[in-house]
Amino acid sequence: MKAISEALRGHLSGEVTTLATLWRLTRADGVTMGFTDHDGDIAFDGLTYGAASGFVPTAVAGSAGLAVDNLEIRSVLDSEEIHEGDLLAGVYDGAEVDVMLVNFADPAAGALHLRRGTLGEVRLSDAGFVAELRGMTEAFARIFGQVYTPGCRADLGDARCRVGLSAWTATGSVGEALDRQTFTDAARGEPAGWFDGGLLIWTSGANAGARMEVRRFAAGLFTLFLPMPRDVAPGDQYTVVAGCDKRFATCRDKFGNAVNFQGEPHVPGNDFLIAAAGR
Repeated sequence: MKAISEALRGHLSGEVTTLATLWRLTRADGVTMGFTDHDGDIAFDGLTYGAASGFVPTAVAGSAGLAVDNLEIRSVLDSEEIHEGDLLAGVYDGAEVDVMLVNFADPAAGALHLRRGTLGEVRLSDAGFVAELRGMTEAFARIFGQVYTPGCRADLGDARCRVGLSAWTATGSVGEALDRQTFTDAARGEPAGWFDGGLLIWTSGANAGARMEVRRFAAGLFTLFLPMPRDVAPGDQYTVVAGCDKRFATCRDKFGNAVNFQGEPHVPGNDFLIAAAGR
């Protein structure tokens, strides 16, 4: 049973209601935003929920079991806070969303909480976007466990890897931007392949805050896995972490971290198991 105030309960039981849906969105970086399908802004619980034209949520449905309750938000990119580049860069991935129903004529009466979850897939179409809201039971649908793999299952610098990233992180700035995916930094003196697979984070410029993996690095030339959502310009600053291809030899020779290698490179593979006897 959902708990609501007596004032809101009385309003909901009336013949005429003045209801609006509020969406409170909290990104992973701590930024909080509010939106409503009402035709005017609504101030509620210390946050102003901006009116969003073209804002259409799909039907909210729940189940008594552990089935994942998902719904979608459809809207146009008319908000000054939501930008196409941020959506493409994954700034909103995993953001927490709280969906509420309030009496816009009396917001102080409290809210009826309809759904809480996280943002999943975000798709762009024309001048709008469609965002999937995944219910809290989505976590129970994930498959947990590990399998034997020749490569490392840890990510460089995480709790299992235990490599301190500060010693493997470099900072620099763009010398020449060839396009949104390729740029040079003549000050880089690391050997070819040093940053392959590493994570690059922009600290200034139009892409500040965005991150992308490095596909190739050689002679000061960076090629990213995907183009950045906004133009890369000379002088844009970045930090980049050395790449790890998750092979045992790399862990041992490059990072000196063989003792924490989270793979089984010496376990026989399928080729060994099906090989003819005596070979």
